[in-house]
Amino acid sequence: DLHADQVQGFFGVPVDNVYASPVLLGDVWRRHMSKQLLVVSPDVGGVVRARALAKRLDDAELAIIDKRRPRPNEARVMHVIGDVEDRDCVIIDDLVDTAGTLKEAAKALKEAGARKVVAYCTHPVLSGPAVENIESSVLDELVVTDTIPLRPEAERCPHIRQLSIAELL
Repeated sequence: DLHADQVQGFFGVPVDNVYASPVLLGDVWRRHMSKQLLVVSPDVGGVVRARALAKRLDDAELAIIDKRRPRPNEARVMHVIGDVEDRDCVIIDDLVDTAGTLKEAAKALKEAGARKVVAYCTHPVLSGPAVENIESSVLDELVVTDTIPLRPEAERCPHIRQLSIAELL
């Protein structure tokens, strides 16, 4: 998953954007598929991605986190758009950096009545306070791929699970 499609233009050779969604969707199907499943976009910019994945999950319902970024790497959740009460929320994003957005999104979802909050992110950048943010959050689990090796403290974190994308390559 390229963070921005424009990245393809920086290469002098053809580049294929390989999506991790088959691996991530397979895991969602095995572990979380139920009538209570609700796909969540962590921001307005991710709605197209989240909606595409929701359609592949039996056209699951969608919620959106409305957030603002007062400064780089700092997110403030404003409110949840959609009914999440008693739902198993699956946040879909392309990358997780400091995990500030995930921490705030999970908090907002649980405060709005979500039963469970799990996040699926392709690229685990996990910089700075990311592991601490995950450990101190109400996020039930963060599922990432192996596109970036995990730091030792991330490997030890019981709330982080890593999936291999080797089958896609």
